[in-house]
Amino acid sequence: MIERTRQIKLMAQAIAEAQSGAGEGEVPVGAVVVGRGTDGADGVILAAARNRPIALNDPTAHAEMLALRQAGAALGAYRLDGAALFVTLEPCVMCVGAMVHARIAELYFGARDEKAGALGSVYDIGRDGRLNHRIEVYGGMMESECAALLRDFFRSRRGSD
Repeated sequence: MIERTRQIKLMAQAIAEAQSGAGEGEVPVGAVVVGRGTDGADGVILAAARNRPIALNDPTAHAEMLALRQAGAALGAYRLDGAALFVTLEPCVMCVGAMVHARIAELYFGARDEKAGALGSVYDIGRDGRLNHRIEVYGGMMESECAALLRDFFRSRRGSD
């Protein structure tokens, strides 16, 4: 498990990514992948991304998916053994499936997604014992800040206070 002070810094970076996404008109979700770098150093930021399905015309361009792709490219491998992913919103089924395939070891998320969350809210795929990989899940990190980003974004889109 990553040390608490470092966890907070990494989630703050994911929040900054989400804020950038909101500024681009995307749903504000940000993600950061941390793991062992190509030089063998641990705790290296391998990727940081934000939601971009609108900009890329790609329904799979969730922050988590883009961060996993970037991390794989940085390492030259699709398996990210031992890596941790920080994301501002509980991931969906698609994203958790990709995390299982990538062998993400730890997932830290902010706000729960009661409509589509796949790590405890609606489903619990990452901890399903029937799969070939399990993810250690730590939910609710900086939850109020992450939830506020989403609430404020959708409130502004509706034009209400």
